Amino acid sequence: MNKLRCVNKSMAKSNKLNKKILAKRNFFINVGIVISIADGIVSIQGLNKVAYGEMIAFCVGNRRITGLVLNLEVSKISAVVLGDDQDIKPGQYVIRKYDLMSVPTGQSLLGRVVDPLGNPLDDLGPIVTKTSRFIESRAPSIIVRSPVNSSLETGLKVVDALVPIGHGQRELIIGDSKTGKSSIAIDTILNQKGKDTLCVYVAIGQKRSSVARIARVLREHGCMDFSVIVAATASDSAALQYIAPYSGCSMGEYFMHKGLRVLLVYDDLSKHAVSYRQISLLLRRPPGREGYPGDVFYLHSRLLERAANLLNSGSLTALPIIETIQGDVSAYIPTNVISITDGQIFLETELFTRGIRPAVSPGLSVSRVGSAAQNRVIKKMAGSLKLELAQFREVEDFTKLGFVLDEATKRLVDRGEKLTRLLVQNRYSPIDIVDQTIFLYAALNGFLDGIPVDAVSRYEVELYSFLKNSLFYAPLKYHLHNSLNARLMNFILGQFRLYFIKYML
Repeated sequence: MNKLRCVNKSMAKSNKLNKKILAKRNFFINVGIVISIADGIVSIQGLNKVAYGEMIAFCVGNRRITGLVLNLEVSKISAVVLGDDQDIKPGQYVIRKYDLMSVPTGQSLLGRVVDPLGNPLDDLGPIVTKTSRFIESRAPSIIVRSPVNSSLETGLKVVDALVPIGHGQRELIIGDSKTGKSSIAIDTILNQKGKDTLCVYVAIGQKRSSVARIARVLREHGCMDFSVIVAATASDSAALQYIAPYSGCSMGEYFMHKGLRVLLVYDDLSKHAVSYRQISLLLRRPPGREGYPGDVFYLHSRLLERAANLLNSGSLTALPIIETIQGDVSAYIPTNVISITDGQIFLETELFTRGIRPAVSPGLSVSRVGSAAQNRVIKKMAGSLKLELAQFREVEDFTKLGFVLDEATKRLVDRGEKLTRLLVQNRYSPIDIVDQTIFLYAALNGFLDGIPVDAVSRYEVELYSFLKNSLFYAPLKYHLHNSLNARLMNFILGQFRLYFIKYML
């Protein structure tokens, strides 16, 4: 009997122990405890059923701080804190949100400056929206895509003529620091005023003052009503900079699936790669080539592949920006993004310092969509413009050496200098495609002959003023969108040339 009592007691003790273990396991299915925290990376014990990329909440008093699960290990998980981590201490509870990382979307975001979590950064009150989207989603399949054949006009003469961009395209803007990369993107947004394109500008790792300046420029030009600015500034954590482009892409995808056209600017992905590298090393993932993790290519490809021109629906056009060091396009990050995108607008420091702005290199810039997405009138003149600029580049160096040139070469140099000056454009002043057509026609058909190079800018201003003050400008503008009447253009430009030479020079 005594032996039987001892066996029953031991079985009861083991059952209690098993119940405690089971209760503990059930408790840790959806709840975890912070083990350690350093540099925004939190190690957590528990959360046994949590998924990769899922949102979690750190219980800090009455507040809930959002985190993102990025590492799943045998005995623990690691997550990044999307916010201030100063109040998170070891021993605090962490709970699941039962949802993958998502951001709010909807029309209420238009005209606002938000952080990557959708929280407002301006003084316009809270954002009320009932819809949200996962920041990570599959790119549209080939079946649901349609060819890129509709022009997205940037308002920049050199881009619309030489490197045309279409709705649904991914066109890289690449160049050294302070060469005007962001200006090209901002001018493109300004040129969408009055058109059917919404814009999302994602600022990654920039100064707060720079983001405020861009927001002010958009408001002054009346373009903030159809734009969203997603800002993860240099003072924010690397985790917020990491998710910023994905958040902006999800906000743009909402409008794309509603059948609208969206322009998305990533400024810039070089800082995005640096932020991911920082997170990756803190998570103790193995580094790859050139000190960057081996999955940086996947990091940007799964982002940029989401740009598309959907069949019978909307489109998402991506303009990623990459910063090079001393023009080195063969570095790891530039070569990655070049191979993903459908072309690049290359900005040269030498052209920028010579006052040729935007400093787009006609030789190194390319659009792999080609003229399929170009205005049909500009398309007829683009070939001649590229050829004359290429010929001018070949003989330009000889003119600096002081060689005696024959008459044909002199005419080539004179025409090339005027064409180069023609493509110079002030910042924040996009030009309508019809006005570009008229001036390109004038330059390529000899109507600038006899006008000095330093008077080309004045000729352009006076020509635009002459046309806009005339009665026939409205029908001419409507006509030039689809076809070019050479006789009419020759008459108008010929009369204006005589007037300009007689009274303006």
